[in-house]
Amino acid sequence: MLDQINLSNVLFLDIETVPQTATFAQLNPTFQELWEHKSKYFRKEDQSPEECYERAGIFAEFGKVICISIGKITEDQEGGKTLKMKSFYGFDEAVLLNDFAQVLEKLKSDTLLCAHNGREFDFPYLSRRMLINAIKLPKVLDNSGKKPWEINHLDTLELWKFGDHKHYTSLNLLAAVFNIPTPKDDINGSQVASVYWKDKDVERIKTYCEKDVLTLVQLVLRFKGLPLITDEQIVRV
Repeated sequence: MLDQINLSNVLFLDIETVPQTATFAQLNPTFQELWEHKSKYFRKEDQSPEECYERAGIFAEFGKVICISIGKITEDQEGGKTLKMKSFYGFDEAVLLNDFAQVLEKLKSDTLLCAHNGREFDFPYLSRRMLINAIKLPKVLDNSGKKPWEINHLDTLELWKFGDHKHYTSLNLLAAVFNIPTPKDDINGSQVASVYWKDKDVERIKTYCEKDVLTLVQLVLRFKGLPLITDEQIVRV
C-alpha cells in the first residue's frame, strides 16, 4: 500500500485536546455525575473522579479540541518538496472546527487524511466534536455506509502493526526507532491542559502540535524510503 500512496494526496494532521473545564468542580452537576460513572472503569480504587479528571480531555464527550495542525507536501517541476503547514487553534472550539471543516470540504475526493492512531482517536474525536458543535461532517470524515476500503484514512499506527493488534506503539517511539530527529525542548502531551487552562498559552500548544505533524510526515517518508524534509523545506501559512 505504501508504494501506491501519492504524498501530494495526503493531508497530515494532529490534534490537541483538553478537558471541557479547568477543574472537575467547574463541571455542572449532571456532567460531574456522568464523569464519575465514566471514570470508574479506569480510575484506581483510591482515586476520586476529581483526581482523574485530567484524563477527561481524551474523551470527546468530556473534552474539546483546542488545536488542529495540518501539513501537506507539494512538489515542484524539478522534484523539490515543500511541506506547507497550517494550524487552527484558540479558545473557541466551534470556530476552529468550522474553519477546519471548510478546508476538508475543499479537498479532492481522493485525498487521504493521515494521523498516528487516527482511526482510534483523531478522526472519531473530530467527528464527534463537530456534531456536538452543530457542524456538518465533511465527506472525508463521514464513514456512515462506507466499506473499509472506501474510507480515505491513513493511520501510521495501523501501518506499523502489519496486522499485529497486540501492541500500541507511540509516535515518539517510532521516531526514535527510525532515527527521526524530534525537538525535546518544550512541553509534552501531559502538560497541554495546564498550558491551556493555567497559562492560556495556545501559541505554545500550536508549536507543539505542529512538531508532531512534522514527525508524522517524516515517519511516512521513512516508511517509503524517502529523504526527510529539512527545515528549509517547511513553509507555515
